[in-house]
Amino acid sequence: MLDPSSSEEESEELAEEESSKEVLAPAPAGARLSPSRTSESSGPGAGLQPGGRAGGGAGGGGGARPSSPSPSVASEKEKEELERLQKEEEERKRRLQLYVFVMRCIAYPFNAKQPTDMARRQQKISKQQLQIVKDRFQAFLNGETQIVADEAFINAVQSYFEVFLKSDRVARMVQSGGCSANDSREVFKKHIEKRVRSLPEIDGLSKETVLSSWMAKFDAIYRGEEDPRKQQARMTASAASELILSKEQLYEMFQNILGIKKFEHQLLYNACQLDNPDEQAAQIRRELDGRLQMADQIAKERKFPKFVSKEMENMFIEELKSSVNLLMANLESMPVSKGGSEFKLQKLKRSHNTSIIDLGEENENQLSKSDVVLSFSLEVVIMEVQGLKSLAPNRIVYCTMEVEGGEKLQTDQAEASKPTWGTQGDFSTTHALPAVKVKLFTESTGVLALEDKELGRVVLHPTPNSPKQSEWHKMTVSKNCPDQDLKIKLAVRMDKPQNMKHSGYLWAIGKNVWKRWKKRFFVLVQVSQYTFAMCSYREKKAEPQELLQLDGYTVDYTDPQPGLEGGRTFFNAVKEGDTVIFASDDEQDRILWVQAMYRATGQSHKPVPPTQVQKLNAKGGNVPQLDAPISQFYADRAQKHGMDEFISSNPCNFDHASLFEMVQRLTLDHRLNDSYSCLGWFSPGQVFVLDEYCARNGVRGCHRHLCYLKDLLERAENGAMIDPTLLHYSFAFCASHVHGNRPDGIGTVTVEEKERFEEIKERLRLLLENQITHFRYCFPFGRPEGALKATLSLLERVLMKDIVTPVPQEEVKTVIRKCLEQAALVNYTRLSEYAKIEENVGRLVTPAKKLEDTIRLAELVIEVLQQNEEHHAEAFAWWSDLMVEHAETFLSLFAVDMDAALEVQPPDTWDSFPLFQLLNDFLRADYNLCNGKFHKHLQDLFAPLVVRYVDLMESSIAQSIHRGFERESWEPVKSLTSNLPNVNLPNVNLPKVPNLPVNIPLGIPQMPSFSAPSWMAAIYDSDNGSGTSEDLFWKLDALQTFIRDLHWPEEEFGKHLEQRLKLMASDMIESCVKRTRIAFEVKLQKTSRSTDFRVPQSICTMFNVMVDAKAQSTKLCSMEMGQEHQYHSKIDELIEETVKEMITLLVAKFVTILEGVLTKLSRYDEGTLFSSFLSFTVKAASKYVDVPKPGMDVADAYVTFVRHSQDVLRDKVNEEMYIERLFDQWYTSSMNVICTWLTDRMDLQLHIYQLKTLIRMVKKTYRDFRLQGVLDSTLNSKTYDTVRNRLTVEEATASVSEGGGLQGITMKDSDEEDEEDD
Repeated sequence: MLDPSSSEEESEELAEEESSKEVLAPAPAGARLSPSRTSESSGPGAGLQPGGRAGGGAGGGGGARPSSPSPSVASEKEKEELERLQKEEEERKRRLQLYVFVMRCIAYPFNAKQPTDMARRQQKISKQQLQIVKDRFQAFLNGETQIVADEAFINAVQSYFEVFLKSDRVARMVQSGGCSANDSREVFKKHIEKRVRSLPEIDGLSKETVLSSWMAKFDAIYRGEEDPRKQQARMTASAASELILSKEQLYEMFQNILGIKKFEHQLLYNACQLDNPDEQAAQIRRELDGRLQMADQIAKERKFPKFVSKEMENMFIEELKSSVNLLMANLESMPVSKGGSEFKLQKLKRSHNTSIIDLGEENENQLSKSDVVLSFSLEVVIMEVQGLKSLAPNRIVYCTMEVEGGEKLQTDQAEASKPTWGTQGDFSTTHALPAVKVKLFTESTGVLALEDKELGRVVLHPTPNSPKQSEWHKMTVSKNCPDQDLKIKLAVRMDKPQNMKHSGYLWAIGKNVWKRWKKRFFVLVQVSQYTFAMCSYREKKAEPQELLQLDGYTVDYTDPQPGLEGGRTFFNAVKEGDTVIFASDDEQDRILWVQAMYRATGQSHKPVPPTQVQKLNAKGGNVPQLDAPISQFYADRAQKHGMDEFISSNPCNFDHASLFEMVQRLTLDHRLNDSYSCLGWFSPGQVFVLDEYCARNGVRGCHRHLCYLKDLLERAENGAMIDPTLLHYSFAFCASHVHGNRPDGIGTVTVEEKERFEEIKERLRLLLENQITHFRYCFPFGRPEGALKATLSLLERVLMKDIVTPVPQEEVKTVIRKCLEQAALVNYTRLSEYAKIEENVGRLVTPAKKLEDTIRLAELVIEVLQQNEEHHAEAFAWWSDLMVEHAETFLSLFAVDMDAALEVQPPDTWDSFPLFQLLNDFLRADYNLCNGKFHKHLQDLFAPLVVRYVDLMESSIAQSIHRGFERESWEPVKSLTSNLPNVNLPNVNLPKVPNLPVNIPLGIPQMPSFSAPSWMAAIYDSDNGSGTSEDLFWKLDALQTFIRDLHWPEEEFGKHLEQRLKLMASDMIESCVKRTRIAFEVKLQKTSRSTDFRVPQSICTMFNVMVDAKAQSTKLCSMEMGQEHQYHSKIDELIEETVKEMITLLVAKFVTILEGVLTKLSRYDEGTLFSSFLSFTVKAASKYVDVPKPGMDVADAYVTFVRHSQDVLRDKVNEEMYIERLFDQWYTSSMNVICTWLTDRMDLQLHIYQLKTLIRMVKKTYRDFRLQGVLDSTLNSKTYDTVRNRLTVEEATASVSEGGGLQGITMKDSDEEDEEDD
């Protein structure tokens, strides 16, 4: 903005250039004339009347065209163009006039100030900025930035990017102007708080530190490569402009708002004298007087607005007068000496309770001379003296100075040859015409001289209008001074106090004061904002000699009065019953006096100098008056450019209600388009100007807020984000006013206000219901913070019938319920559309694809409900039950699509189970939705499917057991994948269903694969049970895991499923155990009975099946709900019994083999034919050759059999307890058999071969079973002792009879024997 004190030549050239452009611009049919011509043709009285300027131009320039009998299309277009230009011109005039009123509010505010407690508004995000932010986050996710981050932070940013930044709801919020950088930051902060809380605790690293670190990284990504210091500086500057604006900034802002050009502002600024506070205060006084007169006129003519009650008419007049009274009081309270001067004026005491009309009566509030207090400051500078010729050059001279009645000051001493000083003396006085005395002294040389000799003096009577520069003055010389031509150079400056508006010498005569035509010194004094006085002063007097209080007087120029000698130019001050005539010596002084008194009187009539009237009436341009003041120059320039009509127009003649509505609407448009996310709130500077305008021009508060509500509603209905708190504030004000609660002290209510309020109330109700219905899109992610809660609160207020009676909660609940029901439909419709767009619904949809789409849609449904809970539940805290209903309605809409998708699925397919688990996991975790309407529908839908699935799985497993055991090879399971087909480890988190075998005669389709149960991880590197048993246990576990992971919400059905599966597992394992027992016995029967027998792998596998069956029965067959483990105990007993039988059978097999060995030894019994023959043959042959030791091959074969069997069992059977029991029973049975065999031969002596074989077999058996861990108590049983004793006796007998025939074989333990064994 150009400074008002800038070069006038430049501004004149600028104005002329703009004006010439307007003149030279092509204007069809003379639609627009230059401002100078317009002003001259229309005159100052044209005002803003239609056709004042544009109409005149149209009549002059386009009069020939309308006479055409058949107007062409072109003429119609020209006519339309002419009408458009006329409207534009009228709009321009209206805005210029409005700008004049706004400028005056800014220049001299006396009612409002810029608020400092308004909430700070955040910087707004535009579409371009949103795209830049998206690109920055995408670059981070692509690894294109230098920001180091861990996986958890990257995942959080990825989720934020996908869910928030790419959301169409955020794009809508940006378009509405309601999205700020702070909103996006707060959403991310809320987003990561849950994630950080779920992270495991780390010693030495608090979660607050992680949060702050993540937020710092977020800020770095959001900021990009920008220098944070530059951004901070920019933010600081913008924050300052958001808070308090200077007058220049306010002028510039409203130039932009109203579309005012720079040169137009300059012309108006200078012509309105906005930099002159006296002129602005006088303008306000004139406006207030005009409003008082208007109130009287309304009361007189009874032209009242239409009120809701007839009694309000008289109250309306009182309110008008009261409002003016308040403004007068505000103006009165303004300090007269603006700028903080030291003068404290004695203010006129006025009663604000009396009627304003009575304030000007003669007998009240009369000024006394003591009320007028002036204080002047003087500066006296003594420069030099000339004409000192009689004094010796080295004589000392000095000067003194004093103001009458004050202290005396002295200069420094100087030599007579060079009498110069430059000394300044400062004085203060209350005299309007002080006497300043300056004396010249020289030092006396006489011995008896008491005082210095005075050479000369000068007495001056300065005024504030006196020249400020130094001047030469002739001194009055003393009697004895030979130098008669003494001159002194002085500068006297007398400053004008703030309350002195003008001063000078005038001739005056009046009826009550100044009764004699005489020249006097006058001062126009402002005692208070509303009290001025013309005071005449004599020299050396502090109080005025006479004074005239100007209340009620009207000043104007007048012609010279005959019979009055003295004075060249005349003016007068007139009041009923009194006239005071003044005269000055020149025209410029008269204009200045009239202007000053015009401001003081507050009169509505503006005096026009006769010279200006002559100039206006002259045909040609006269020579400008050289003695006209600068203000007159500015006024002439404004008139030249057509601005005079706006400056001189009477504000009381305008409809300020419509003007204010216009400026408020334009200001709101400007505010919504600036760089702040204002949500409809004005900036402090804008609030200040609008407040001042309303107070100064009497705009009713209700009208102001109704217009504001109307503008805000229009923008909200068009998609702009408006703060509901702001709507609530204005609505509450209007409601309070309409219902007679007087929020601003105004008790009158017009019919128009009431009707507009009801209309706006209905519009507001519809808007709020629409916003609540679209709460996910009007308040995305809960932003702006608290807006949804404020919207609900405002709706409750809007539904109130008056301002006292609260609306019944049921009524509010009904409205919100209806909105949320519609919201469910809106949200689901948009969600399903989004899902279809994303899934490309143009192609042929198979049942599998439809199910996949439904699962995807279910994920989106859950995401919406979770977002509602996270971002909107707090706002609906009072209506939480309605939010539950909303969620159920929302889910019921989804249920329609879900049911349709499930209906088209082929029978007996299980791909829909992931859909159930997805929904059920969400619903059962929600306290309000668990076992709700949709949840029960979901259970009813899937319960038959689960039952059917379990039935088929039971049948499938039973048949797989039957077929599996028929084809079972009993080979151990070496690896998981080789014997468990169709076991995949999926990469998705959705649940899978256990496989059914493919070739089942039931025609059941192939099932999706299921991940292996966790208990199977421990058997990867060890031999295990058979393929059939492992497949059985895996299927049972997978089935139970699947059903358990369904987390069936209904307790009774869930318990039923569990019981059924446990019973099924028990039956299946029982069948497996029994079939294994049968197969075990069959397998043993088919094996060899000699010592060539080796324990086959299948036998061990069968034992391992029992081991696994026992282990799995604990998990698969036991009830967890306090059912005394009924199924588990039953199957455990069966397994234990079966294991006992299998051990018994295997031991019987081992005993049979031992009995076979003993049967061979029986052939050597004493007294048998074979024994005699064998002994003779051996003895005969031993004479000629070495005969091998008899019986050792049988013993070695048996020992080898035992050892091999022990090793196989120990290595292949996975249950130590079974092995110990087997070995104990085996050892005991073996000893029993040997003992029995020996007992049968109690009366016979054992053959040497029998003895050697038995000794070796018994000793090796004992040692081997001891090495296998058989307890000593079992090893050293009575049976063993009996056998050992018998063999020892037999050994002793044989050694005596045979004479060493045992060849070192003995029952005694020895190291040599150990070595031999090795």
